[in-house]
Amino acid sequence: MTRAAGPQHPAALPHWEETPADLSAAIREIKPALRARIEASGRSVQEVFAAVEQRIEARVAEIEADRAGGEEVWPVLDYDAIADGAVTPAQRAKLSKRGCLVVRAHFPREQALAWDADIVDYVERNEFFENYTGPGDDFFGSVGSKPEIYPVYWSQAQMRARQSGRMATVQSFLNSFWKHTADDGTRWFDPDRDALYPDRIRRRPPGTDSAGLGTHCDPGTLDLWMTREYQQAFRHLFDGTAERYDPWDAAHRTTGPQYPGSTMCSAFRTFQGWTALSDMDADQGVLHTVPIPEVMAYLLLRPLLPDVPEDSLCGVRTGQVFPVTRRWHPMLYRALTPIPDVRAGDSVWWHCDMVHGVAPVENQKGWGNVMYIPAAPWCPRNERYAALVREAFVTGSSPSDFPEEHYERAWTGRFTLDQLNDTGRRGLGLD
Repeated sequence: MTRAAGPQHPAALPHWEETPADLSAAIREIKPALRARIEASGRSVQEVFAAVEQRIEARVAEIEADRAGGEEVWPVLDYDAIADGAVTPAQRAKLSKRGCLVVRAHFPREQALAWDADIVDYVERNEFFENYTGPGDDFFGSVGSKPEIYPVYWSQAQMRARQSGRMATVQSFLNSFWKHTADDGTRWFDPDRDALYPDRIRRRPPGTDSAGLGTHCDPGTLDLWMTREYQQAFRHLFDGTAERYDPWDAAHRTTGPQYPGSTMCSAFRTFQGWTALSDMDADQGVLHTVPIPEVMAYLLLRPLLPDVPEDSLCGVRTGQVFPVTRRWHPMLYRALTPIPDVRAGDSVWWHCDMVHGVAPVENQKGWGNVMYIPAAPWCPRNERYAALVREAFVTGSSPSDFPEEHYERAWTGRFTLDQLNDTGRRGLGLD
């Protein structure tokens, strides 16, 4: 019920900067506190959620209409247009609305195929398959292939792509969609300098049966509701002014903590991304997203409705990815959309809050190979993680965001410190 007395001064929210010892108790404490804060605005939680739901429903309807009319839901740009500053206002507007992008010919196709072959040589020469002990985390272990995700981080191919000028050009372009400087002059991140965030590779051979990955999002888990910085980042959702929420505002996202887990990302990423090392058709077990960047408003407010148990945040727990399910979020599934067909050398990008998953496939046609490289601009959070990345790089260890497998410590042919260019050195904080 709307409060007739008008807005009240909101009480401070409880917060936990480290994972609460009793998660259920913390959830039972934070939910009524968030409801009270929203209701202090003079609106009920149900009214605020209804406004958000209407906004998301309009986006879903637009996606359904584009799909029905044969229009490509995903924005697609040529690398040369980005490099030449020739992206049109209409193209920028579509990217901002959809929060995702395919970059055609980000790298020459021959270069991407050569990188793919180089990775094969690297893992075979170092007897990876003879020593592989199985998936190091439960999430990617669910895909079912042996292996599909390779815990390899420091190959020549991966590092050359990460520190490439062509990669830096696209990352800066994508970072520019974010509000990175506040009205008071606070600079949340440097859009033209990226942290060199190491991630794994995926290789799926022809004929593969893969279970895919369920729909989820990756910016955090309970910390999105429970830490002071995220409470400020999502302040408009939690103070009853959800219409003012801007998914492209980086305020308070680049400084705070994140609860640890085997599938966490310590870095702030404006966009998640991967670069294709093979040609892939859209019906062959590829990435699907809900291309609505403001979806976090729906996901964070949904658990505050009365049909959700008081000790539940719609299934979100620490140590796991943020699940998006038909039980709690059925409307979003109407907008779930695969990427277009891609060729080796294309890259694929999606807003860090975006709901995504990987479709299952049976008897896959062709290879399905990618290396994961995000846009992770230089900021306090990423600078802290860069110190850990430097140590892992020098020793050939698995980075601290990932399971402690450390296959590459004794491998030959690993990328070395003296091979870093200026971009690579800046990305590791060595400038």
